[in-house]
Amino acid sequence: MVETIIKGNIRDTPEAQYAHPRVRKLREDLALALRAAAHHDLSEGVCNHFSVLLPGAADRYLINPRGLHWSEIGPDDIVLIDVQGKVLAGRHRVEPTALFIHGAVHRLTGHSVVLHCHMPYATALTLTTDRALDPTLSQNAMRYMNRIAIDTKYNGLALDDAEGERIARAMAGKDVAFLANHGVIVAGATVAHAYDDLYYLERSCLHQVIAQQTGRPLAPVDATLAARVAAQIQGEREQSDLFFEALRRMLPAP
Repeated sequence: MVETIIKGNIRDTPEAQYAHPRVRKLREDLALALRAAAHHDLSEGVCNHFSVLLPGAADRYLINPRGLHWSEIGPDDIVLIDVQGKVLAGRHRVEPTALFIHGAVHRLTGHSVVLHCHMPYATALTLTTDRALDPTLSQNAMRYMNRIAIDTKYNGLALDDAEGERIARAMAGKDVAFLANHGVIVAGATVAHAYDDLYYLERSCLHQVIAQQTGRPLAPVDATLAARVAAQIQGEREQSDLFFEALRRMLPAP
């Protein structure tokens, strides 16, 4: 019998967990983040994955299904799986690399929300020798000061536990990871905050790439100042929640 996930509020079956109002809200939020990523051109075909742990659980999470474009995903398309990749509830399959990357990152880092994609400008920076964003350049970039991990070794598709665990360990306690020759991972405590960070990460990378294309010398700020700006932004996340609610109005579920 499956253990209770939300004590006192939910029965002990995966189907009941999936239908619980708190989990339904998480499915709505995750589906919205996926539609927003498609709207903002952060998605790639039917590939890449967003996931969120169930409340009070360390071994079950929600994730987008295999084969659906992110623009068409609604809350009932989200799948409930365990960290071994077994589908517990939902009507779709899950893509294999999702199981290995997301299962390992949730399990080894403890992050509640894990967003992984190959968004264009952030991925472009993973192809350079720097491998990542410079958080001392634009104001948007400064919010990531001291938050970025860089995985400098591309090791092929994540088709086994070992590769997923290698990626998770490369995050080294950070919540943003640039994966060499691959893409990015952004993690967070809520779907709204993680998506806000994902969106502004791509904007920051866009600004950096455009600045580099001018051929003119770049003008970073002092690292101490960048860290102060990061603390200011992290200390007030209402704007992240307001942005996510605006997206909810703009991009209703199909």
